Amino acid sequence: MSTTERPRILVVGGGYVGLYAARRILKKMRYGEATVTVVDPRSYMTYQPFLPEAAAGSISPRHVVVPLRRVLPKAEVLTGRVTTIDQQSKVATIAPLVGEAYDLPFDYLVIAMGAVSRTFPIPGLAENGIGMKGVEEAIGLRNHVLEQLDKADSTGDEDVRRRALTFVFVGGGFAGAETVGEVEDMARDAAKYYPNVRREDMRFILVDVAPRILPEVGPKLGEWGLEHLKSRGIECYLNTSLNSCVGGHVELSNGLEVDSSTIVWTAGVKPNPALARFGLPLGPKGHVDVDATMQVRGTDHVWAAGDNAQVPDLAAGEGEFCPPNAQHALRQARALGDNIISGLRGFPQGEYKHANKGAVAGLGLHKGVAMIVFGKARIKLKGRLAWYMHHTYHGLAVPTWNRKIRVFADWTLAMFLKREVVSLGAMEHPREEFYEAASPVTAGATEEAAAERKTRVKESRAAANRDREEARAS
Repeated sequence: MSTTERPRILVVGGGYVGLYAARRILKKMRYGEATVTVVDPRSYMTYQPFLPEAAAGSISPRHVVVPLRRVLPKAEVLTGRVTTIDQQSKVATIAPLVGEAYDLPFDYLVIAMGAVSRTFPIPGLAENGIGMKGVEEAIGLRNHVLEQLDKADSTGDEDVRRRALTFVFVGGGFAGAETVGEVEDMARDAAKYYPNVRREDMRFILVDVAPRILPEVGPKLGEWGLEHLKSRGIECYLNTSLNSCVGGHVELSNGLEVDSSTIVWTAGVKPNPALARFGLPLGPKGHVDVDATMQVRGTDHVWAAGDNAQVPDLAAGEGEFCPPNAQHALRQARALGDNIISGLRGFPQGEYKHANKGAVAGLGLHKGVAMIVFGKARIKLKGRLAWYMHHTYHGLAVPTWNRKIRVFADWTLAMFLKREVVSLGAMEHPREEFYEAASPVTAGATEEAAAERKTRVKESRAAANRDREEARAS
């Protein structure tokens, strides 16, 4: 950790906004002008639009993440959490992964903590739900689904088999629709290698409280996406909520009840709740309240952007805020970085304004929807062409040329090689097999050591008694 007396720009969060804002600042900054410090519990940034494809095995999970220290070699990268911030004294408390918490002074602050899964007090959700906010969850979901196929193929119990082959997805936005489309595609391919499992034996269920799915691409493309998923045998229940999933027994508000070992929760996001501890002005939904320059209202040294901020959408009109998507996060991060440099040098800051360029979504291999905006024209695509548009946009948007090349290489290889259907569920508990092998030996050795200690104690006591007897006799 640097002890320099240069002004410190503290970036809280190493996600999309944190990474790109730090890169922008370092690029625009003069040598020795300031110290940039990035704090995040993880040492990497996750490109979340690729998580559904990582869960389906279309992209290697390592290519979905970007190591912060490699991309930000001129910045301090601290792996830990910012627990509190004293705005008056400009000091943040850092809790590292290991060791005691410590105070870190700063001069300028960037809040880029992103969002967390938005959940509700549904019985059984915490114990049985699987999120899709991180690469760890995507890997876990892939291994879990393939493990369910292993169970179904190997058991003669019809109840166990039915439960294993029932997959419930809650949430019909980008994350939910893309995840169910990719996972269904993977399961369909994997079923070819299981003699006792067919696609017809599986049951995929998509649930959403909204009246339509994929609202970001408009009603017509959303309706096409819904009909497409239904044509693949996916049951879609709209205007429906999850009431309970205790013990894997799923109860929906429309009266449907099923037993499932796979309950995937993708029903939206909310700002990181840690924001409430930072003494910042928050909006009604918990977002940091900022103006069009992304400077926090009432401050002259704090900026915020991305999913944890309510940034005015000047292109959409008065009272509107930018939606939480990668399209805005990338551009906000760059504009925020420019404004911090301007603020550091005493120059006026620019307002963020970006007109929506459209939206793209993948629904599995060679399937997708896309809405491209050119001025007042809206081009709507579906099927294979939309899938190519989705891949082109996100392939170019993922940070660093290293990751771009690796992602496009994954897609190219997938055109010639079959999808891998290997479950590596043991990765979640890598020491389990070794523990089982070592524990009997360890237990036996422990018993022998204890017996040896008892023998030595008895011998020592006997020797002491003999010494005392000899002393009395003499």
